[in-house]
Formats: sequence, C-alpha cells, structure tokens
Amino acid sequence: MDNDRQVDEEGLSRLVTLFYARVREDAELGPIFNDAIADWPEHLEKLAAFWSSVMLTSGRYKGQPVPAHLKHKSRITPALFDRWLTLWSETTNEIMSAEAAAALQAKAKRIAESLQLAMFFRLDRQRAEGSASRSDRTEYPQRRVQSHA
Repeated sequence: MDNDRQVDEEGLSRLVTLFYARVREDAELGPIFNDAIADWPEHLEKLAAFWSSVMLTSGRYKGQPVPAHLKHKSRITPALFDRWLTLWSETTNEIMSAEAAAALQAKAKRIAESLQLAMFFRLDRQRAEGSASRSDRTEYPQRRVQSHA
C-alpha cells in the first residue's frame, strides 16, 4: 500500500490539510469556519493532533471539542454536520485507501453524532415533547416509606 494512503501521522496531516482547504472554500461551511478560526496553521496542527489521537491513539490532542463547538452553536445546524461528513467522505475516498477511508468515515460519523447530541439534545425538551404527545400516560402512585426509628 502506498504510504500516503495509510492512516499514519503523515497521511493524517495531508488529509487534514486538504480537507480543511476544501471546508474553507465551501459555500456553506467556509463562512462559519473562516470566521471562527483566526490562525489556520495552528488550527490545522490541532486538528492533525486530534485525528492522530482518535485514529492512532497517540494522545497528542489536548483540547475539548464540545466546548469549542458550543461557542458557535448559533451558526451550526445538523445539516452542516451532514455537509461536513459529505466533504470528509469525498476527501478520504479520494486520497486514502478504501480501508483507511472507511475507518476515518466511521469514526467521523460517530464523532459528529456525539457533537450533535452535546449541542442539540435536551432531555427536558424531549421529556416535555414526549409527555405532551402521550395520551395513554400511566400515573404511578407515590410509594410511602415509613420510618421505623
């Protein structure tokens, strides 16, 4: 297998650089990322460290992705995660081996799902929506606990 098509430090760095060049040019993602990132070379290093930690268990990444994304919640939608994943799939398919691309895509999908849960899922809202729509709700009597002291 060609070295630049493997999941290794060099391949991940190349992937991150190419992928985020495409993100920056994308009509939907570019404005959000370009407004959010002040120092692209530094950010690309951080992203390469992230993917190294995720795929190679290198431990290089020391950031917190959820708070980083929450800062931009007002501009991020679930549809943008889909767009990001589409670009990621196209880029990984183009420059990685089929096996490496599949592994990177699966991991990215799980990460995107986790970030979306952290950003958009609210248990209290889900409960309110669920209980308001349930007409067959069963009420359970509260159990009394006696003290034997």
